[in-house]
Amino acid sequence: MARREALLKAAEKVIGEKGFSAASIADITREAGTALGTFYIYFPTKEAVFHELVLEMGHATRAAVTQAIDGAPDRLAAEKNGLRAFLQFVAARPALYRIVEEARFVDPEAYRGYFTTFARAYATRLRAAAEAGEIAHGDQEVRAWALMGVAKTLGDRFVLWEEKPDLDHVVDSAFALIRDGLGPKP
Repeated sequence: MARREALLKAAEKVIGEKGFSAASIADITREAGTALGTFYIYFPTKEAVFHELVLEMGHATRAAVTQAIDGAPDRLAAEKNGLRAFLQFVAARPALYRIVEEARFVDPEAYRGYFTTFARAYATRLRAAAEAGEIAHGDQEVRAWALMGVAKTLGDRFVLWEEKPDLDHVVDSAFALIRDGLGPKP
């Protein structure tokens, strides 16, 4: 299993830096320090390793955000913690984030699945928070997608495009908008 993980890590780096089309299996195995044939023991094609990386991004992102929001006193605090965790994840693994973006064209089904799975769980949590009076009632599915769009765009602009982003400022500024938009209404 160590070789498979090494190949995934190498594929994340190579594809994330070069893009799917320019990256070759030889590039991936060279980065992993394995023989070319070793790749095919674990993955039948470059598309298969790419698909696996999109799934990895989904699992890893959800795990990071879930860990960050567990124990939050209410949904609004969870929103702030979750946004910070997402942006920190993008900063820690920018190549994987770029791979998910490229999946829109390389593996549209995986791309759609990545966001749909995340949105479904997000909307469920928002519904529970609305029922508990922690946030305003409304279409929580639309809100989940809107909040994901905010996080995704902030990740692009303030993490990928900046050398040293001020995540505290970004999170505080975005959270003010989220709080005022989602907060319970009298």
